[in-house]
Amino acid sequence: MTARGPWQGMWTIARLNWPFYVAAVAALLACAAAVMLLTSVPLRLLAALGFVGALYFMVGSLGVSHVVYDRSDLYRWGWLARALRDLQPGKVVCCHAGFDECSEALRAQLGVAHWIVLDHFDAARMTEPSIRRARRLYPPVDGTLPAAYDRWPEEAAGADVVFALLAIHELRSDAERIAWFREARRCLRQGGLTVVVEHTRDVANFLAFGPGFLHFHSPATWRHCGQAAGLRLVDEFRVTPWVRVFSMERS
Repeated sequence: MTARGPWQGMWTIARLNWPFYVAAVAALLACAAAVMLLTSVPLRLLAALGFVGALYFMVGSLGVSHVVYDRSDLYRWGWLARALRDLQPGKVVCCHAGFDECSEALRAQLGVAHWIVLDHFDAARMTEPSIRRARRLYPPVDGTLPAAYDRWPEEAAGADVVFALLAIHELRSDAERIAWFREARRCLRQGGLTVVVEHTRDVANFLAFGPGFLHFHSPATWRHCGQAAGLRLVDEFRVTPWVRVFSMERS
């Protein structure tokens, strides 16, 4: 496992979403040209506003991505102790949806002997271009098992923790997410935890990512889906203003 680079997170976001940033650069150039060439004051003002908006999107989204993925505690794992609530896991299931950036680092942090990585990617269901690029650029780690989001190749009541880090938002409907949580509950022993880490649909993420925040789900949605599957929310906290951790227990 190689150490993360100081700009790795931001660079990854740029690579996976490059068409948006190309469009933003094109908008910057077009608006700058309009400001210089147009004679109508109202049109020049509109062009200037467009320039500021495009610049804000580029600087804001990439800047926040750098803070979250490169400078915060997210991949330094200081939040793990609180999320696990003193639980010492012996068997862990780590789930992703086609882009696994953290399972190896998380496994090294926990030192777990029994470790299973499940890949829920479904080309028919997960049609976002960014996740398809992620899958091409970052193939699953060795030993990863393909698994439908609602049918996991894992025994019942055998795992201590199920992790899903920045992944399960790719399941777009409540029904899909509830089905995922039900499988997590089935695989957990009594008192085991499901730990979900996600950007959420809130003011902080809107200010950072603009309309892109609609790709995330609200905190209330995550609570509802977990509880509908029979899990009990035992803790919820932020890692930066843009990312939340939900710890849910099988009781």
